[in-house]
Amino acid sequence: MASAQPVGWPSHHFALSGARATTPVSERLPNFNIEGLCKATAADDAAMGLSLPQPVENCVRDETAAKQQLAAIWEQNAGPKRDSCEAEAAIGISDSQSYVDLLSCMQMAGIAGAGATTTTLRGGSKTRNKK
Repeated sequence: MASAQPVGWPSHHFALSGARATTPVSERLPNFNIEGLCKATAADDAAMGLSLPQPVENCVRDETAAKQQLAAIWEQNAGPKRDSCEAEAAIGISDSQSYVDLLSCMQMAGIAGAGATTTTLRGGSKTRNKK
């Protein structure tokens, strides 16, 4: 029996669909481990002997506030600037990924709606102890 397939084509068939199986990371706000970040941050502060270490609760509050601000603007601000900030914030181990750092990057990039916050969020930011 003759086959309708061209020579060299595989004999199995694949069902093709226009729908994506997964959503690219940049289309949704990243899911960072706030609790793990803040516990690691407190441990780092203690190990460095800081005179004013940040309590875990304050870190969680700041990271959660930054996440809420990001959630409000994330989908409306797709593009290379947001993607770059997301990639920068996602570098490193999961306990070092900070919503405060991601929000700061978006503010510095001038992304619409990121605006300056009324209070300074420290959270688990990599720059939390710098002035």
